[in-house]
Formats: sequence, C-alpha cells, structure tokens
Amino acid sequence: MHHHHIPSKIPVRYLPRDRTMNAVAAGMFVVGLLAFVIRLSQDSLSAWIAYVTNWMFFSSIAMGSVMFAVVTWLVKAKWNWSVRRVSQAGAAFLPFAFVLVLPMLTLGEDYFPWIEMMATDPIVQNKRAYLNLPFLITRNVVGLAVLFGLGCYFVYLAVRPDMGLTEGSEEDDEQRRSWRQKLTQGWMGQEQEEVHSYQRMTTLGPAMALIYALVMTIVAYDWAMSLEPHWFSTMFGPWYFMGAFWVGVAATGLWSVYLRGKHKDVANHIGLQQRHDLGKLTFAFTVFWGYLFFSQYIVIWYGKLPWEQAWIVRRSGITWGGYSTLTLVLCFLVPFIGLIGRKPKMKPGIYAFFASCIVVGLWLERYGMVAPSLHHEGDPIFTVWQPLIGLMFLGLYLGSVRWFLSTFPVIQIWQPMVDPESLEAELPVPTGVGAD
Repeated sequence: MHHHHIPSKIPVRYLPRDRTMNAVAAGMFVVGLLAFVIRLSQDSLSAWIAYVTNWMFFSSIAMGSVMFAVVTWLVKAKWNWSVRRVSQAGAAFLPFAFVLVLPMLTLGEDYFPWIEMMATDPIVQNKRAYLNLPFLITRNVVGLAVLFGLGCYFVYLAVRPDMGLTEGSEEDDEQRRSWRQKLTQGWMGQEQEEVHSYQRMTTLGPAMALIYALVMTIVAYDWAMSLEPHWFSTMFGPWYFMGAFWVGVAATGLWSVYLRGKHKDVANHIGLQQRHDLGKLTFAFTVFWGYLFFSQYIVIWYGKLPWEQAWIVRRSGITWGGYSTLTLVLCFLVPFIGLIGRKPKMKPGIYAFFASCIVVGLWLERYGMVAPSLHHEGDPIFTVWQPLIGLMFLGLYLGSVRWFLSTFPVIQIWQPMVDPESLEAELPVPTGVGAD
C-alpha cells in the first residue's frame, strides 16, 4: 500500500478575502438575473430552458463535489487529505441551489409536454402515477431538501472540529470568529469532537450515497427525460449523477490549482501526489462517462425500436448533430487523449486546460439533455442568452465557494483517526504470545 505522508502539524490557511472578486461575482449574478428577466419577456420557454439547464449544471458541480468528499471518506482515502476541504466547499452553493429550484416548480404545460398529452395519449396515461405535478413538486422539494441538507450537515461535521484548532490564528478576522462561535456551541472538547464527527460522518456516508443516486435520478427523469414521455432509459439516471460526480472531481482539481497560487503552504501540501491522483480520477471518469453514454446508445441502436430511438435521433440529426458532436469531443475525446499520459495529470496548467474542457462539455451536455426535446423547427438551437443567464448561477457559485474557503481553513486541520487494516486485524497471534 502506498504511504501518504500527513504532517503532524497542518498550518491554518485561508483563501484571502478579495473585494474585487466578490464584486465580480455579484456583477455576474446581477447580469444573469437581468438577462433572465429580459429573455422571459421575449421568449419565456427559451428563458426557462436556459434557467433549468444552468441549474442542473451548477447543482451538479456543487453536489458532485460534496459527494466526492463523501466517497473518499467512505473508502478511507488518505491521498486527498489536503483537498478534502476544497471538495467540501461545494456545500456553500447548495442552499442557493435549493432556493433556485423553487421557481422551476411553477412551470406547467409550456415546459412539460406530458401535461397536455395526458388527456389523449394512452402511453402517457399509463405513467400517470408518476407524471403528475403534485407528485413532481413533492418529490423534488422533499428529495432535494434531504439531499442538500445531508450534504451541508456532512460538511458541518467535517468543519466543526477545526474550529477548536484555529482559535488565535494570525489570519483571524471578525467573520471567522463569528462562525467559530456559531459552530462551537455545545463544544465537548477537541478529542471528543473529532471522534464524534468521525463516527457521524462514517455512518452518514453510505446513506448519502444511496440518497444521492435516488434524488439525482429523479432530477434527471423529471427535468430532462420526461420531456419526451414516450422515451425512457434506465441508464439515464446513472449517466446524469455520475456525470455530476465527475464534474465535482474536475471542479476540485480546478479549485486546487487556483489555491496553489495563493499561498506557498497550500502549494506544498497540494503536491504531486494530490495532483496526480486527481488527474487519474478525472481521466478514469472520462472513460466511465463514455462507457455510460455508449451503454445507452448501443442498446437503443441494436433494438431499433422507434420510441427508443427518438431521443438519440433528434440529437444526431442535421439540426442538433453538430452540437452533440461538439459535446462528445469536449466530454470524451479531448480529455481522453489529453490526460492519458502521466505528465499532463501532474502539470497544473495542462491539467487545468483539460479539466476546463470537461466542465464546458458537461455544461453543453446538460443543455443538450433538455433543449432538443423542446426545440421548435426554425428556432436557433443555441443563443447568447444561455451563457448570459448562466452568469446568474456562476456568480452565486463562485461567490459562495470563495466565501467558504475564505471563512474556513482551505486545508482540513484535523484528520480522521486511523482504523486498523482488515488484514492486520485478521493476522494470527504470534506463537507464544498470550499463551497460557
């Protein structure tokens, strides 16, 4: 087993507060909000398509980052000790993601074609138990509240023990002291807090993994797959939530590259090992994303059933074929070729380029999941309004993550206790030891 050196004393370091960056993030939000309002008055369906797809993308980044922290915790990974907090930072966007989904729940038959089809279409009528607005609203509100709430609680458990180790830090400020006071109410002592958090996080992790798969599948079915209610794919949910996990890994890598330039201690601790492993995971999930896509495509192509082919045919025809090809190139071809070697994974600039291709590709993919199903012949397939409205979400995401990393240590100070390896626990007692 590879040995990962974790220093006995980890320095307390924060992302420096930056009023300029905060102003930029706020400006993005305002521009995006104005763009949405203007587009809503021009073409409400186009505005809502841009809103929904940007919500799907940015909630995927945030929740995927948190799930990356959860999964590496579950498997007791040691290599990512210095980037755990970077992954956890996605939780700062989750409250905004929940608030932003609420307006989407007001959408009716203009967005969901199955509402109108329910009166006359026998295939859609057979799905009445699932395809109805009261149940859609309920499962989205309850499911996302539970998933996002557990994600924030997991990160709270990870952050709380650090509060006892950061008091008196030379980088302290009023906001950090305020949050330390809030998060240390009922403090039980440093050692007990660490044990409590470790046990709670270890218990919570498996439940979160199951709830994540379920709720993200519901999101994919409701906001994308149901737009073509005759078509269905049992792989659609895994394709969506594993894509979210993948973009969470890529986002962790990009934030890590960014943070390395902010302090030499952070650069030293997010070293070759962390960069190499992040690169390997990014490459591995590039292959896995391609596998999930092909697993859907090959069955649909081989079966040659019209209602199963409709979704793929619409996206591979003359109108949307070029867009779909670009998405495949950015999501698979470019990162697969670019990250296949060892060097690109370890060079921050090269890795950042290919990780950025993945992020852009997944953003295009989320739009491609929704827009072709609602596209009207003769309308443009993509307009400037899509990225403009996306600025609203990007501003909130960048601002919330920067706030988190400026308020809590960039590198998690406390580290989980070491469990005995299962093999060591099963080793026989040496002869003569403990013998009567």
